[in-house]
Amino acid sequence: MSDRETAPSATAGTTAESLPPANAPGSPPRAPGSAPALPQQALEIASGYTFTGPALDLGALIWDGTCLPDAQIRIPLPMLNRHGLVAGATGTGKTKTLQLIAEQLSAQGVPVFLADVKGDVSGIAAPGEMNDRVRSRSAEVHQRWTATGFPAEFYALGGIGHGIPVRATITSFGPVLLSKVLQLNQTQEQSLGLIFHYADQKGLELLDLKDLRAVVAFLTSDEGKAELKNIGGLSTATAGVILRSLTAFEAQGMADFFGEPEFDTAELLRMAPDGRGMVSLLELPAVQDRPQLFSTFLMWLLADLFHDLPEVGDADKPKLVFFFDEAHLLFNDASKAFLDAITQTVRLIRSKGVGIFFVTQTPRDVPSDVLAQLGNRVQHALRAFTPDDQKALKATVKTFPNSPYDLEELLTGLGTGEAVVTVLSEKGAPTPVAATRLRAPESLMGPVEATVLDEAVRSSQLYARYAQAVDRESAYEKLTARAGAKGPDEMRAAPKQAKAPKEDPSVVQQVVGSGMFKSLARSVGTQIGREITRSLFGTARRRR
Repeated sequence: MSDRETAPSATAGTTAESLPPANAPGSPPRAPGSAPALPQQALEIASGYTFTGPALDLGALIWDGTCLPDAQIRIPLPMLNRHGLVAGATGTGKTKTLQLIAEQLSAQGVPVFLADVKGDVSGIAAPGEMNDRVRSRSAEVHQRWTATGFPAEFYALGGIGHGIPVRATITSFGPVLLSKVLQLNQTQEQSLGLIFHYADQKGLELLDLKDLRAVVAFLTSDEGKAELKNIGGLSTATAGVILRSLTAFEAQGMADFFGEPEFDTAELLRMAPDGRGMVSLLELPAVQDRPQLFSTFLMWLLADLFHDLPEVGDADKPKLVFFFDEAHLLFNDASKAFLDAITQTVRLIRSKGVGIFFVTQTPRDVPSDVLAQLGNRVQHALRAFTPDDQKALKATVKTFPNSPYDLEELLTGLGTGEAVVTVLSEKGAPTPVAATRLRAPESLMGPVEATVLDEAVRSSQLYARYAQAVDRESAYEKLTARAGAKGPDEMRAAPKQAKAPKEDPSVVQQVVGSGMFKSLARSVGTQIGREITRSLFGTARRRR
């Protein structure tokens, strides 16, 4: 925590000097030098966090305004794949909570993925700095604070920023995610699905944006119209919308995010040589103004992991914990198909050993079907300055189990670095609601210098693998060659459109909704020595 953001916290250990004063409000009377007895209700809460197996230490219980360092609040390590939510108003300490949890996961041999939206989490790779705030917090919570840096790998979307470039091919990204990025409606999304299906079956590799443009242009040409005739065809109006969206998307400088070499999400599961889990940091400040893009790209990473990982059931610890920051951006303006796919992915990826933490301001930002699957909750303070804030506060309170706290009053009175916590116990049951003063992260609470980042990136063994973009033969080159006399400019051109065309979605909707098309979409499209299979989100990988 920075000086500005750190607030007192409570954690394990017991020394007389850091116990609450004998006459502190709400503290029971005690003999000089003796440990205080916990009030009965506090004792009942604390007993819910006494676990026998490995666990992460969050902090210490707050009861009646007093921090009780003997009452430790923890999360069982095996329960981290039951997903979670970290919520709270801006400036309440959510980022430091992520850092605290990520450090302990790494220390226990669990890889972590963090989306660094604001650029202030890179300090996890460097030892922290002792200051008065950290000293005060660690003393209050009886934390044995030691400045520690953790093994980290730095990534950047398309190489824009300080990090190893993360790219995806258009084929792998799939029609559902691409439709959200392009902000297409349901009819256009379904038509895009037909285009991908055609390219899969014909072995037309969609590696970058120009490949997709070439296929769309071909399917609306005199030669290509017949290709989709038997499964509904592609209207000129819809093709025009898709092509214009692609052109605008590219004009905003987003073409760099698609292409090869494609990032292998198995890199996120790597371990450091010393046995600690690797912390993968995806730097996003350079693309903060493109929320649809980076939130959807994060979903692609998850979908690709889901597509590749085998079932493991309930394990002793997760294979990976994935922190999805600014989660509300993922759900904004999402289609029903998109939301259904997210819900199913969250529900099923647990059995593959992956835990997901959504990070946002209020639980209302997360659809109820997804929220119902988030067993671990860390709720920082909420502000209630407006009628809408009041509604969000009341809705948040209703998502917690019954507790002896007045949660409406508590949630508006929490300080920075304090939170209301409930998690799943080792038996899978919710623990009692606990107001908690959180520990201080042991790594640097702030960004590292850009020169340090650049040096770390260039010294990574992954840099040579992903740094240089590659443009090999794919759909654009194949269709250009097929066109013969037609040049690249003609292949890139959008089809002519009538003035204010009206789309007739009925044919496409009927085809896409039919059992025949769904069967085709799930089938394996085979070409010489390769195959494509598509997952819940329509994402895909070519297997050789």
